[in-house]
Amino acid sequence: MDTAILVWGLIFSSIGIGYFIYGRRQSNMVVRWCGLALILYPYLITDAVIMVAVGVGIMLIPRFVEL
Repeated sequence: MDTAILVWGLIFSSIGIGYFIYGRRQSNMVVRWCGLALILYPYLITDAVIMVAVGVGIMLIPRFVEL
């Protein structure tokens, strides 16, 4: 296992916990689901560059999607 993958996974999972808690408190389903996705997706991706790209993409979803 590569160290970069572990570090990026920890960073994006931590951000995901923040998104999830914020979405739950604000009753915002988009932010809540993006937080859950940020927590879980590092288990599926094995390349650090793709992990960063997907993580940044998921973090930007609530900025452009309103429900």
